Amino acid sequence: MTILRPIRENELEMIMKWRMLPEITKYMYTDPILTLESQQKWFHSLKNRTDLLPFIIEIDNIPAGTLTITDIDYVNKRCAWGYYMAVQEKRSLPLALALEWNLYDYVFDTLNMNKLTGEIFSFNKGVVRIHQMCGSEIEGVLKQHICKNGIFYDITIMSILKENWIKLRPKHSYEKISFFTN
Repeated sequence: MTILRPIRENELEMIMKWRMLPEITKYMYTDPILTLESQQKWFHSLKNRTDLLPFIIEIDNIPAGTLTITDIDYVNKRCAWGYYMAVQEKRSLPLALALEWNLYDYVFDTLNMNKLTGEIFSFNKGVVRIHQMCGSEIEGVLKQHICKNGIFYDITIMSILKENWIKLRPKHSYEKISFFTN
């Protein structure tokens, strides 16, 4: 069984180690060198934020990755998201599809947003394709938008609108994943 739940303070060191794995940072804008102190500071700042919802992806009671809803804008009814699976044995296409479709349900039905966006390194064609399989569309490409290690990378901007998800949802059968916020 898969659930999404809030990050616990005693998981910060684990998340810090995940976030610094080369296989994870390869697909992130930054290659951070994190400390437990910086993680704790970030964790405690969450209680004052309404624009960010970070979750642990838990599979069969085992933390396996994170999913974060970011840039939550309640006025314009839009937000963005990103995720990673740190535990390789838990990665699969069926799980990726189920996570994304359940995220759409949560963002559009629970948070009452109108638009969900994501930014993906353009070289990450597999993830772009997964988002397309789920119903997201490419809005454009930001040319040479991120510089990592002296190399400039293009970023593909993708999104799905609530009205499109409402039309697509009946065409998909997927495991229901619960989102817990406290």
